[in-house]
Amino acid sequence: MLKSNAVAALASVYGAVYGSFLNVVVYRLPRGLSPVRPRSRCPNCAAAIAWYDNVPILSWILLRGRCRSCRARISPRYPLVEAATALLAGGLARRWAGAPVWIAAAALACGALLAVALIDWDTFLIPDELSLGLAVAGVLAAPLSPYFACGDWRLSVWWSLRGALGGLALGWALAAGGAALFKKEALGGGDVKLLAGVGAWSGAVGAFDCLMIGSLLGTVYALRLLLAGRARRGDPIPFGPFLAAGAAFNFFRLLPLGWPLV
Repeated sequence: MLKSNAVAALASVYGAVYGSFLNVVVYRLPRGLSPVRPRSRCPNCAAAIAWYDNVPILSWILLRGRCRSCRARISPRYPLVEAATALLAGGLARRWAGAPVWIAAAALACGALLAVALIDWDTFLIPDELSLGLAVAGVLAAPLSPYFACGDWRLSVWWSLRGALGGLALGWALAAGGAALFKKEALGGGDVKLLAGVGAWSGAVGAFDCLMIGSLLGTVYALRLLLAGRARRGDPIPFGPFLAAGAAFNFFRLLPLGWPLV
């Protein structure tokens, strides 16, 4: 128990640091900026942020949510993202105890899904760097995956590729069918590619589960907006956050494992 708690704690620290980087990705990627250079700056006064002001969660608390230089407010979303990735990584460490490499890989994927959710929420776009990157990473991580465990890495990779193609086909069929029936976009291209990424990690059935859960969550959210008078029928709603939530069920093994995936 002590060892598993220590692993979960270390994973949480790793997750918080990763979340700090994801905040940069979420801000810069839609703007066509490099997530690596230049170093982070205050969006209000452009002052460079020192390393001691960039400690995940803690720095925001110590600075009381303000820039050290100009005292402008810093969005609470930054520490919330860091806390979320810390919880995700720690939760994965507890869920998949004894598989540290898979924990690290799954935490990276969950963080990418969180970035997808936030960017799509802000911009109604899912960058290819994230959706297609998730698919490539899923294929590379297939030999580690409990979803494709078979003792032969080549077969694991093949199953992952089939899962990616299955997710892509599922998304494309839904997008094409929705456009034909309703004469409007039913599923965006970014969502279709995201399903390919999910399929690469958890198979075509995992992509289907993700789509079903995402659709349910998205419908509940849309109905809530309509009933509250905050949206009208036909208003666009970003679907990426709900697909990302559906994919998280697969990573935490909240759905049955061991049934046909591809």
